[in-house]
Amino acid sequence: MSSFIIYPAIDIRGGKCVRLVQGDYGRETVYNDNPVEVAKAWEAQGGSFIHLVDLDGAKAGHPVNDELIGEIARSVQVPVQVGGGLRTLDDVKRLLSLGVSRVILGTAAIEDRQFTETVLGTYGDKAAIGIDARNGFVATRGWLETSEVQAEELAKELAAKGAETFIFTDISRDGMMQGPNVDAIVSLAKASGRTVIASGGVTVQDDLLRLAAHAHEGVGGAIVGKALYTNNIDLASAIQAIKG
Repeated sequence: MSSFIIYPAIDIRGGKCVRLVQGDYGRETVYNDNPVEVAKAWEAQGGSFIHLVDLDGAKAGHPVNDELIGEIARSVQVPVQVGGGLRTLDDVKRLLSLGVSRVILGTAAIEDRQFTETVLGTYGDKAAIGIDARNGFVATRGWLETSEVQAEELAKELAAKGAETFIFTDISRDGMMQGPNVDAIVSLAKASGRTVIASGGVTVQDDLLRLAAHAHEGVGGAIVGKALYTNNIDLASAIQAIKG
């Protein structure tokens, strides 16, 4: 089987590790006051790549929790990827200079194509494209707006411009503990010919095994958030199950 990575997610808001339901800032649960300790814990359990979201940044349109993100990147040995509010080359440069291994462009991939193409041209696989879809159409601005752009069309266009990795979220599944939309994820991987990381909806270990079964088709991993914090999934066990 091709490699499949589980990305434990740390969503940062107000300096704390939180989870939102379907991106709703009014429906927040605080899981830990210290995201640095959370990152170390996921690494200790075998996590080989950590996924950070700057929720304040996503809302503000520019990174807000830079210092904390830099501290997390320095405190673990494994690579860290970050999304949330990246709209300028300075933002991208700064985060990479703080020790972040990969930045994720979301809203900018739709609203500022020139910027996106410049980042892909300059940083290559250090930049991933986050595609958040509602009924097949791309949503932007922290999911507050839905565009006229189809997810698969966007992926094809950006793959042609150098995008190697896509992070795909089906908003209807996020935080709802209903399982991932495997068909849509595989379809995006096939359409783009690139690696797709699944995000949203992973609820039980079996969801990860279902996704990993499509690793040979380009499904390169899954981001897991709420299910880890509610102990529905044990990270170490899930990693072993996929290796097995």
